[in-house]
Amino acid sequence: MTAPTDGSDTTGVTGLGVILGSTDSEALISWYRAALEPLGARWAEHLLIVGPGAIIGFDERDDVADKAVEPGRQMINITVRDVRAAERHLNTLGVTWVRPVEEVGGGWFFSTIVDPVGNYLQILQGPESP
Repeated sequence: MTAPTDGSDTTGVTGLGVILGSTDSEALISWYRAALEPLGARWAEHLLIVGPGAIIGFDERDDVADKAVEPGRQMINITVRDVRAAERHLNTLGVTWVRPVEEVGGGWFFSTIVDPVGNYLQILQGPESP
């Protein structure tokens, strides 16, 4: 079964969220807000809205390690309008770059940083970023 391409499907997926579990969610929230709000994310009650229908939530948990054991198992991808401006901002926070900003072809730029608990956060820019 294929979904309609004419915009008539009103029952399809309308968003995506990720919840980050942490033993210190307040510290993780502070870091993500400092990293992403200057790039256009918006804090709303208890989560970050990072785009239309896209959120990052946070959960205080006692069943996770202090640091991600396999940080590459899942990655959070954030697409930005200006990856070089994002790079400059993130450098002011002293982030650790796992993969520095690089053009990978077709007008795409990829980069990866690590958050304070070891999760990978990719910052991307596409050829037609809005």
